[in-house]
Amino acid sequence: MLGQDEAFARIRLLRSPNVGPVSYRQLMRRFGDAQSALAALPDLAGKGGAYRVADEGRVAKEVAAVRATGARYLFHDSPEYPTLLGELDTAPPILTCRGDAALALRPCVAIVGARNASAAAVKLARQFAGELSDAGFVVVSGLARGIDGAAHRASLDGGTIGVIASGIDIAYPPEHADLQEEVAKKGLLLAEQPPGTEPLARHFPSRNRIIAGLCAGTLVVEAAPKSGSLITARLAGEAGREVMAVPGSPLDPRAQGCNQLIRDGAVLVQCAADVIELVTGFTGSPRSTFREAAASYSALPDELGDEPADVAGLLTTAPVPVDELIRQSGESAAAVQLALLELELAGKLVRHAAGRVSLAG
Repeated sequence: MLGQDEAFARIRLLRSPNVGPVSYRQLMRRFGDAQSALAALPDLAGKGGAYRVADEGRVAKEVAAVRATGARYLFHDSPEYPTLLGELDTAPPILTCRGDAALALRPCVAIVGARNASAAAVKLARQFAGELSDAGFVVVSGLARGIDGAAHRASLDGGTIGVIASGIDIAYPPEHADLQEEVAKKGLLLAEQPPGTEPLARHFPSRNRIIAGLCAGTLVVEAAPKSGSLITARLAGEAGREVMAVPGSPLDPRAQGCNQLIRDGAVLVQCAADVIELVTGFTGSPRSTFREAAASYSALPDELGDEPADVAGLLTTAPVPVDELIRQSGESAAAVQLALLELELAGKLVRHAAGRVSLAG
């Protein structure tokens, strides 16, 4: 059982400067626990300048704020942590949640789409969500206007999960405050950001990866060509999950994103039965051929090297696969990952999707 001191240290580790999901996992693997990792952080990051871990008082206030909202922490190695989400290298090490965490262990399907959705698309989203819910699937979405809200409302009684880009204590959009509270009471509400965090633009792609990661498949009902829903679909494709889309008229800009997804390999679906057929007994081999990024990059090594590789000279501000750095440097994967970890902690490295990295601009 996780002790309070170690739980507090884990939160403090994740809130420390430049520690993200990948570096958190690497630090935990290298040092075994968060308390040891915290003690080692200044030395690891100090090669790039002075470094201070997250302030204890600030983390204590965060913990108090989580408790005050009736929420709790969900750690990456908890039996309640969502299984499919945990398969991602970029899975959030810690989530805050309100509601029934067991819902995330059931078969889940994401339904996403346009905020300014057409009346027909909203009706269709309700129909898909209701029928999937009746069939035993948990419906996952992002509590946004339009398609998201319709999907949540239609699946409240059967099981729904709302993933938000803000802290667990902030409702966005404001008009969905009552819906968000209903999701927390009847379903499950998840947040990656600390309490008090406003939903900034940079938080939404992170939110979208959680939506995609929780689910065996993601269904896009209606979406413009550059909408956030297509980001969720791309992330689902990168994770090796089913990507599905409802076709629409080429004359309607709100349908162009879905039509584009289908052209690029997403499965065309017309009813909930099509979705159920695709995701029932999902084995990790999707029928959709939709891929936006290579999925062949190396997994994180079980151990980091004792000495970092010299890879800084190979990096620019253009993202490059970690596999390519390993090949060009001639060093072991463990040594390269240690070098990247040190650069990241020093604020000199940015991690991108599909195992790519670059120098900070």
